[in-house]
Formats: sequence, C-alpha cells, structure tokens
Amino acid sequence: MTSQPYVNVTAQVHPVRQILMLALAPAIGLGIGRFAYSLVLPDMRDALHWSYSAAGFMNTVNAAGYLAGALGAAAFARRFGLMSAVWIGTLASVISLALCAMTGDFAVLAAARLVAGLGAALSFVGGGALGAMIAQSQPARASLLLGLFYAGPALGIVVSGVLAPALLAIEGPGSWWLVWAVLAAVSAGLMGVMLFNRVEAPALRAQARVPTPPLGPIGIYLFGYFCFGAGYIAYMTFMIAYVRDAGGSALAQSAFWCLIGAAAFVSPWLWRGLLARGASGVSTAILIAVTMVGAALPLITVSTLTLTLSALVFGSTFFAVVSATTAFVRFNYPPEAWPKAIAVVTIAFSIGQTLGPILTGAISDATGSLDSALDLSAAALALGALTCAGQRRLAAAKQ
Repeated sequence: MTSQPYVNVTAQVHPVRQILMLALAPAIGLGIGRFAYSLVLPDMRDALHWSYSAAGFMNTVNAAGYLAGALGAAAFARRFGLMSAVWIGTLASVISLALCAMTGDFAVLAAARLVAGLGAALSFVGGGALGAMIAQSQPARASLLLGLFYAGPALGIVVSGVLAPALLAIEGPGSWWLVWAVLAAVSAGLMGVMLFNRVEAPALRAQARVPTPPLGPIGIYLFGYFCFGAGYIAYMTFMIAYVRDAGGSALAQSAFWCLIGAAAFVSPWLWRGLLARGASGVSTAILIAVTMVGAALPLITVSTLTLTLSALVFGSTFFAVVSATTAFVRFNYPPEAWPKAIAVVTIAFSIGQTLGPILTGAISDATGSLDSALDLSAAALALGALTCAGQRRLAAAKQ
C-alpha cells in the first residue's frame, strides 16, 4: 500500500469549518472575480462602446489566465505549499477587481481580467487538492465535504447578484466602475476572514517527483470536460445581457443571478449520492446533461417561469460538475497524484472556457442575436455529456 504523502490536517479544527474557509477562495476568485463580469457587461458594453466580440474577449482573456494558472498550479503548490497557493491566488483576484474599478482602458482591463484568471486557478487547484485531503479524512462524508468547497462560488454569485444590479440601478448608466470597487472591498473582507481562520495545510513529505498522470485512459473524459467548459461559460457570460434585452429590470437580473447562486448552495446535498458513485464518467455526464437542460430552457420561450427554471436547474448542477471531476480524480488516482490530476482536468476545462466566450460573442455579432450564444452553449453541453458517459473507472483504481 502506498504511504500517505501528507501529514494529517490539524485534528481539533472541524473539517466542515476548514472546507468553508477554503470555499471563500473560489467565492472570491470565481463567484465574484469571474462571474460578476456578466452583471456589469451590459453597462460596460454600452458605456465603452464594445461589440459582443470585445465583451466576450474579456472573459476569454480571463479564461486564458485561468489556463495559465492551472498549468503552473501543481508546481507552485509543491514548491510553496497548498495554502500558499490558495491565499496568493486570492490576493491576486482581489487586486484585479480593484484594478477593474480604476480604468476604462481596454488593454488594462484585459490585463486585470488575465490576473483574475491566474489567481482564481491557483487558489482553486490548491484549494481543491487541499479540500480533497480534508474530505479523505471523513470517508462517510467525503462527497458532501467536497461539494461544500465547490459550492463556494455560490456565495460570490449571490453577493454580486445582490449588489451589482442595485448599484447600477441607483447610480445609473456608466456606473460599472463603482460595482467593481464595491466588489473589490467585499472580496478583501472575505479574504481577511479566510486568512484569520487559516487551514493548517497538509505538508508534503520528502519524496520523488510525482509523474503527470497518464492522459490516454481519461482522454474522452477530458474532452467531455472541455465541452462543458465551453458550454457553461457561454451561458454565464451572456445570460444577464439576454435577460436585460428581454426587458428584465435590475430586480429581475438580480433575482435571476441570485437564483443561480442559491441553487448552487444546495447542490452538495442534492447530488451527494451521485457524487459518491463518481468513479466513472457517468455521474459527470448526468450532471452535464442536467446543466444542458437549464441552458436550453430560455430557447423555448423567454418568460418568468422558464428563466426561473433555467436559473434553478443550471445553478444546481454547473458547480456540481466540477465537484464530480474532483471525485473522479479521488476515486481513480492515489493521493500523491491529486494536485497534478486535478490540474490536468482543470486545464481541459480551461481550454474550453477560453474558446467559449470569444466564439459565442463573434457568432452573436454575426447573427445579431444572443440566441446564438445559448444555442452553442446547449450544443457543447450535450456533446460533453455524451462523451463523459463513455468514461469507465481506471483499471488501476480497481485493484
């Protein structure tokens, strides 16, 4: 049996509290740093005279930063520690939010979005690996604990969903910079809570360099996760603009976004049993398929009912998919390979979400309709679900 390469996490700290503190990192880096952009995109696009392609590019460059961060996250965590990766990545996310409030220059904003992506990936890979180790100490609740970490962005989504539309409605057109400033201040406060309640990270014992997990046996799974990345980000980038263009008020936009976040909060309990059976790609495929249903609902008709159902269905599953990929890694690889394996699947996801926004923005410019963005989102998610369904548990993990 392979010896554990990590020392135990501090025993006196309850694992749920540890996971919740770690979850503040993706709440900042993803829930606010990435997804709040959708809330201010319509005002930024109007005030700065952007095309849909330019607007999509801002999320593409953010995803490119995330990809770069994912490529280097495992090496960074091995050199400096998992907790260092979490707090340094979070700090970068907060700085990028503040920078977005200071300028309307396209190049500077793009640089800030790039830094936000780098920071989010660093904190997410480090926090995900650390969360998997904490969850491993509680086998009966491992899936629930992992789900709590991946529900972290829901907090950021709800916070930004409450604040951004209200600020834009009160201050009027051109107040997008104020939204970024307020979100930067809130994120700094959340980071303070996280740092004052630090998780004592498991330290790596001296050992030989861990090889990169072989990609061939999980090739179809990686492709399916790539499709998920492209599909979900198209929805999350343009849905608020879609709601606004359909006549949705600031209150409607806020309610829609908060419903996504609220649904994400309950996903660890809703999908706990499915995640516990996540050794193959079937669990991931089911979750991607449900996400696809949520993304496709507004294509049927734009009504209060369909938008509500869309937000609830999509929100309840899109981060559960990410949790399912970590469960897949945990079931199929030894603990010493988790940081690299999580980084590998994150890279596949990042490539997809890098291509998604710019491609959907260009198609929307060409067609003159955001319906094209939802069409592409649903199609990519459907392909991702079909592909992941073919992934079987690795033979080595069965031994």
